[in-house]
Amino acid sequence: MPSLKQYRTRIASVKSTQKITSAMKMVAAAKLRRAQEKAEAARPYAERMSRMLGSLAGSLSGGAGAPALLAGTGRSEIHLVVVATSDRGLCGAFNSSIVRGARTHVRQLLSEGKQVRIFCVGRKGRDQLRRDFAKLIVGSMEDVGRRSLSFAGEFDVCSIFYARFRSAITQIVTRQQLIPFAIEGGSGAATAAGGAVYEYEPDEEQILTELLPRNLSVQVYRALLENNASEQGARMTAMDNATRNAGDMIKRLTLSYNRQRQASITKELIEIISGAEAV
Repeated sequence: MPSLKQYRTRIASVKSTQKITSAMKMVAAAKLRRAQEKAEAARPYAERMSRMLGSLAGSLSGGAGAPALLAGTGRSEIHLVVVATSDRGLCGAFNSSIVRGARTHVRQLLSEGKQVRIFCVGRKGRDQLRRDFAKLIVGSMEDVGRRSLSFAGEFDVCSIFYARFRSAITQIVTRQQLIPFAIEGGSGAATAAGGAVYEYEPDEEQILTELLPRNLSVQVYRALLENNASEQGARMTAMDNATRNAGDMIKRLTLSYNRQRQASITKELIEIISGAEAV
């Protein structure tokens, strides 16, 4: 059984940890508000641009004059998988969930005989994927807020894995194909939701050549914003749970300490009384 000194040391240690987790929770909560605002502000623009380009690209999909970002290479043999995680831990299952989804996708591609290349955004994802797919990692990037994104190597299909922010306790692991541009809906003339037919000036090919690179940047930027908000939400929730668990542990240790102290005092009293009776 631990001594009273060991109980006091353990209680002091847990209290120090509780102060750290409580402070990290408050910092994450402050960052979450700003990150959530940025992610939610980026969604309408990114979604509307993607929907508009999908409608516009329907008539050119598969055509000889289609831009490279729309048509791709015409093959599906080499896949680039971009895995966006955080550089820091202590955010619950945030990083592990994204890596788990990416790992499942990579293994599926490998079982189909595809060539896979992995580009890691964030230190945690790189460290986890290196255990299983070290030879497939072609590059990595840390502190994405301080540098501009760049890709290494050539590929046929590019997909990005990130966590879409829903709430502080819910983040959805999302896979989005970036190259070639994934067209949602039917093909043919570009139409609005109400059925009106649009005519574009200049022609569709020229517009797509100009907007597809911008859309790629927008989608990647949006994914990083979603990831940042999800990371702060996951960290806030994890630190809140850790703080409450530390409080529960302090209560249990304090109860055990009081019982041990009471038993020690009772033993001393019995010894004193027994000695007095012997005299």
